[in-house]
Amino acid sequence: MLRLKLPLLAAAALLAASFPIASAKAQDADWGCQVLLCAASSAPSWHQIPYCVPPMTKLIAAMARPHFSWPICPGAGTGAPGFERYEACPTGFKVDYSSKGGDNNWNREPDLCMKKVNRCGQGFNYDHNSCMETITRPRPLRAQPFYFDIPQQSGKPKRFWFDLNE
Repeated sequence: MLRLKLPLLAAAALLAASFPIASAKAQDADWGCQVLLCAASSAPSWHQIPYCVPPMTKLIAAMARPHFSWPICPGAGTGAPGFERYEACPTGFKVDYSSKGGDNNWNREPDLCMKKVNRCGQGFNYDHNSCMETITRPRPLRAQPFYFDIPQQSGKPKRFWFDLNE
């Protein structure tokens, strides 16, 4: 009789131990879906929706911890969000890089907008280099640099931008 009880007790202990893990994973999935739902809210943003403030505040706090892993909503098919720090350059400008520091230590992010302008005008290109002026400006930062691409029935995902400012 004792032999039968030990495997049964071990199985019961394993089963009981698995419930908190399953429950934690379900809570993470719920949290991931809350984050996705709130991040996709644009008018108003998550900041103005009382339901959204707690899960988004929890997310911001969790991101500061080591080994942070983004909470995922398994049924949404989105995964973790993307991030784009900069807006597109204004019309007529192209993306360029600035030099940070010396010794050809180039910045790895395209943080400038640049265009070349012919200051001599049409027909005055005798010395092309002396007529060309390079105009640069800092590339504008996005107010909402994070995004989710959420699948749509049309097959083309829709991009939702959001911020994580408290």
